[in-house]
Formats: sequence, structure tokens, C-alpha cells
Amino acid sequence: MQKIGVIGAGAWGTALTQSLANAGRDVILWAREPDVVTAINEQHENTVYLPGIPLNPDIQATDSLSRTADCDAILLVTPTQYIRHTLESLKGDIAEGKPLVMCSKGIELNTGHLISQVAEEEVPNATIAILSGPTFASEIARGLPSAVTIAAKDKDVAQEIREGLASRNLRPYITDDMIGAQLGGAVKNVVAIACGVIAGRGLGESARAALLTRGLAEMARLASAMGAKRETLMGMCGAGDLMLTCSSMQSRNYSLGVRLGEGQTLEEIMGRRKAVTEGVHTAKALTVMAKKHAVDMPISEAVYKYVGEGLSIDDAIEEMMDRPLRPEGQ
Repeated sequence: MQKIGVIGAGAWGTALTQSLANAGRDVILWAREPDVVTAINEQHENTVYLPGIPLNPDIQATDSLSRTADCDAILLVTPTQYIRHTLESLKGDIAEGKPLVMCSKGIELNTGHLISQVAEEEVPNATIAILSGPTFASEIARGLPSAVTIAAKDKDVAQEIREGLASRNLRPYITDDMIGAQLGGAVKNVVAIACGVIAGRGLGESARAALLTRGLAEMARLASAMGAKRETLMGMCGAGDLMLTCSSMQSRNYSLGVRLGEGQTLEEIMGRRKAVTEGVHTAKALTVMAKKHAVDMPISEAVYKYVGEGLSIDDAIEEMMDRPLRPEGQ
């Protein structure tokens, strides 16, 4: 895999493109906005979504989806709720067996489907894989070290993708557990909002640590009910991503929770943001998924009741604290 197309020039898509270009790959980055294409090609900087970080001058930006399809592999990094639309526009250009690596995190709100299910429905001729893990775009773009999970049903495919995406500063681990890899990336965004609320309310580090731990338990319960492996959630796509996202203001979901805990409204916060905060959408999808699989997910439910149903933060916290006591493993 020498020539790689990246679809989505937000912060994360740009960072992945930078990592690949610095590793010597030929990379084409698709952006929806003409000004982003111009800035990357002429100024070698994504002035809209990743300002202040010089980009490898070998990166080529384009507004043509078909150019990205004419590559050895495609990385899809658009927001989760726009993935189906993007694939509908792209599927006529994807060759049989083309590796399509889904790099977004979340659940499609309208259907409750995982990202891989959406891709399999829209481009059944492609070979689908998942990339997930504890990564902040600005750090990856600056060449700081990190590690990710690559999941594919066929481990030989995962191995091939790993070799294509690996670099000195980005270390991929592989698994065939696509469900577990996706649930880790989806659930952690919702737990991060809750952890941010704890911080914004000034409830202390002990409370945040307890919530993070119980969030991991929720993640593992749902994964088991859906046929995933609990050990997958102990890797980069689960515990690793959870620890990062629930502890730093660089996280869009955690910082959203902090602002909510401080008393700002959801509308005020979202109105000032260019980037999508996936946990807001995922909270509802997770509550539906939890009921479908008869899994108890009180943290996800509490976040949804606040962002989706208008329950006050104080009442949501009180509901959590009033829950019956239970054994550690439940």
C-alpha cells in the first residue's frame, strides 16, 4: 500500500494524512470545502481544522472523490452521521476488494448500525476494516508517538493494512474483533461527556475515576452481549481510548462535558464549534442498543436524558447515585 486516499479533511483526517506522508506514502486528501483544499495545497496547512501545524508539502488535497478511490486503500474519516451519504457518492468508483478503512467513531443515529454495517450495506464489494485508538489529531500531526487498533474480519487483511499505515510514530495492533473495536470508540465518547460533567461540577478526581471505571464496565457488557471479546476492550480501542478521552480538554467530548458541568447550555457550546462532538449523537443510539440487547448502561442513559430529553445535570447525578448497590463485576 503505497498510494492511499483519505476522505475527510477535518483534524483527524488531516493528521492521518500527515502521518502517512511523513512515512513516505503517496497520499491524496479529499476535502469538502474549497478553501481547505487551497490552503493545504498552497500554504501546506489546514487553516480551518488544524491551524498552526505545518503539513508535509507532498500532501495533495482534492475536491474529487474519484481521485481518492484510485488508490491502493481508502481511509474514510468523515463524521459518523455523514458516512452513508459519502459512501453513496463513492461506491461507483470502488473496485472489488478495495481496502476501506473506517476511521470515525460512533453509531449511525437513524438506523442504530455500527459503521462497519453501514459500509457493508453501501459498498459490499469493498474489504472493510476499522481503525480506532487513543489519538489526538494535533499530536499525531506533530509526529508524537501513539498506537491504534486495526480490526478486520480477516487477520491477513488487517496485517496488510497495518503494514500500509504503520510509521515510526504510529504503532498499530491488529484484531479480528470488529464489533469490539467499534464499540470501544463509540461508548468512550459518551463516558467522556459524563466525566467532563464531573470535572465541571467540581465533584473531584475520585468521582471521575469511579465513573471512568464503571464506563469501562458498561462498554464490556454491551460488547459481550453483541458477540465481541471483552479482551478487545482492554486494548487501544477500549481502555486506551477511554483513558485519553476522559481526561483531557483536547477531547471534544470531555471539554463539552466540562462546559456543561460549569453551567453552559448544549446549544451555546455546539454553536461555537466547527468539529462534530460525536458523543452527543451516540448517547441516544447507545440507549436504544442497550435496550435491544438487554444491557444495563446507566451512564449512557444519564447522558442521553440530559442532552436528549432535558433532564437537569443535578437530577441525572442524583439518579446515578440512587441506583441500587451491586457486586463489582456487574
